[in-house]
Amino acid sequence: MYSDIPITETKQILTDVMEHNLIDTQVTQELLNWYDVVTKQKYFINNSDIIIHNDGLAMGAPSSNIIAEMFLQHTENLHLAHRTQKHKIINYFRCVDDIFLIFEPDYTNIQAILNYCNAMHPKLHFTADSSTQTLE
Repeated sequence: MYSDIPITETKQILTDVMEHNLIDTQVTQELLNWYDVVTKQKYFINNSDIIIHNDGLAMGAPSSNIIAEMFLQHTENLHLAHRTQKHKIINYFRCVDDIFLIFEPDYTNIQAILNYCNAMHPKLHFTADSSTQTLE
């Protein structure tokens, strides 16, 4: 997942959020400099092999989960609020890259939701587990 987070786009999201919240210019610049430093370190070790990514965030880097969370929350806020009402989704939960939906099967077309989610951003790819359970 981390290797699919778009670094440049996420930096712009961070910049926009700080601007919207009237964060001091010097603080903003320091945070953006931090962002540049940590996102240029795109390497990790796997079984004694050093792996370098050309794009995205490094696996295992402490900063990767924070940066990925910024991108995913922005994407959710931008795209999903309207869809949850339209498709009558009762609850939406996400933990890192796992999403759990509670919905009314008589009113919700889960395939349409999956198609929409896969069209939200070219770097995001969703799959659905078809297991369902009805609670009574």
